[in-house]
Amino acid sequence: MGKTPTSKLPVPDAYANLVDARGADRGRVDIFKDGSGLRLELVARGFGAGTYGMHVHATGLCDAPKFTTAGPHWNPTAAQHGRENPMGAHHGDLPNLVVEPDTIGRATLQLVGTRLMGEGAMLDADGAAFVIHAGPDDMKTDPSGNSGDRIACGVIMAAPAG
Repeated sequence: MGKTPTSKLPVPDAYANLVDARGADRGRVDIFKDGSGLRLELVARGFGAGTYGMHVHATGLCDAPKFTTAGPHWNPTAAQHGRENPMGAHHGDLPNLVVEPDTIGRATLQLVGTRLMGEGAMLDADGAAFVIHAGPDDMKTDPSGNSGDRIACGVIMAAPAG
């Protein structure tokens, strides 16, 4: 008889299941609280090779087909857009997702100084969404990085207590 594994995978504090405009599964983002803020772990499926902009958006809605109900980028500090902006990026700015041919897109993202719950937190009264865009974010154009249409979206949900 085999042994039952005793180690458990870490349970996320929040997550978002990503779908495209047709409702097809496009991956998942798991969100973990850590000492410096939030850590996001992304697995993206069904994207062709290329570079895609990613952002946390301010509203927890993902109505297809355009996902505009997710609102603007999550920006509780009223900062400008762009990871290359000399004034600093806002909390919803994320690095681009690079998908190689015939692979699943993966990324681990650290959002320093952010919180999941409370004042100015990701999961405020109207929630938040994780969005993948059709093109790369140029890291400077305000307000959206010129990253194109929203092609996948997932409402960020608090994970059920353990």
